[in-house]
Amino acid sequence: MSSRRIVITGGPGTGKTSLINELNKRGFRCLEEISRQVTMEAKKEGIDQLFLSDPLLFSDKLLEGRQKQYLEAGAMEGPVFLDRGIPDVLAYLEYARHPYPDHYIDACRKHVYDHVFVLAPWQEIYESDNERYESFEQAIQIHDHLLRTYSIYDYHLNDVPFGSVTDRTDFILSIAEKF
Repeated sequence: MSSRRIVITGGPGTGKTSLINELNKRGFRCLEEISRQVTMEAKKEGIDQLFLSDPLLFSDKLLEGRQKQYLEAGAMEGPVFLDRGIPDVLAYLEYARHPYPDHYIDACRKHVYDHVFVLAPWQEIYESDNERYESFEQAIQIHDHLLRTYSIYDYHLNDVPFGSVTDRTDFILSIAEKF
């Protein structure tokens, strides 16, 4: 595989982290989702849900972190799998109907990923937790915003079928090998 940066995206609770963990176990370089880290840091400061209380501050922190991940992935050899990409930040702000500055758009245009895999909402595996506050219905809406946002930036989206973590990982690798 000659791809450098491969994004795995989807709404909350679609299995992205499980796939990243499996890819990691198989020896692939992976960069984990950073929103949980941002959320936990905010909780230490007494803010329960930073995205809900200050969507732009939360998104600024995500944008900064994802830009660093993009550069980090570019310095690694072989394919690097990322749990979400920069367009996810814009998609969530669109979902929240929150305006954002032009440098968000510029970041999407400047930091282009090689391939994007999308996980659709899957009710059987969806769970809420301390960091994931969205309902399944909201996860569907977020998924729609993700599809729209990635399409705006001309990405070809590879839909990952439902199945076991092993089967889904095998699917991603079978497609990624063709790139």
